[in-house]
Amino acid sequence: MWLFLAFLLVPLIEIALFIEVGGLIGLWPTLAIVVLTAIAGTWLVRAQGRMAIGRLRSSFERLDNPSEPLADAAMILVSGALLLTPGFFTDAVGFALLAPPVRHAVFLWAKKRVKVQRFTMGQGPQGPYRDPYAGRRPRDTVIEGEYSEVPRGKSPNHPGSGWTRH
Repeated sequence: MWLFLAFLLVPLIEIALFIEVGGLIGLWPTLAIVVLTAIAGTWLVRAQGRMAIGRLRSSFERLDNPSEPLADAAMILVSGALLLTPGFFTDAVGFALLAPPVRHAVFLWAKKRVKVQRFTMGQGPQGPYRDPYAGRRPRDTVIEGEYSEVPRGKSPNHPGSGWTRH
C-alpha cells in the first residue's frame, strides 16, 4: 500500500514543485537546475560509490560484518537513481542520501526493524572459517601441486583450442 502511495504522491509533488519553481525563476533556469543537479549528482555518486566499494572490500578482507557497507552502497545506488530522475523532490532525497550521517541514520532505523535469523561468514564444510596461514609467514607456506612442461612452439598439425584464432 505504501509503495502505491509513493508512486502516486512523488510525481504529484514533483509536478507541483516544477510549477512553483518555474513560476518563480522561469522555464530555462528551472530546466538548467534539473540538468546541473543530474550532472553533479552523477559525479558525487561515482565518488561515493568508489569509497563504498572500498569499505565493502575492506570489511570482507577483515571478515567483519558487511551489513553497513552493503547498506551504504545500496543507498548510494538509490541516490544515483533519484538524482538522475528529473525533479526537485527526488534530487533533495538523493542528495540527502549522499550524506554519510543520513545514510547512517537510515541504516540504524532499518536495523531496528529487520530481524536477522542467522548470519555466518566463511562457513565451510569443516565449520567456521579459519585462516590456514594464521601465525605463519607466507615464505613458510608450501603449496603442493603437479606440473607438466609445455613446449614453446606449436607443432604444424596443432588443432588449436577453439578459443583463439590460429
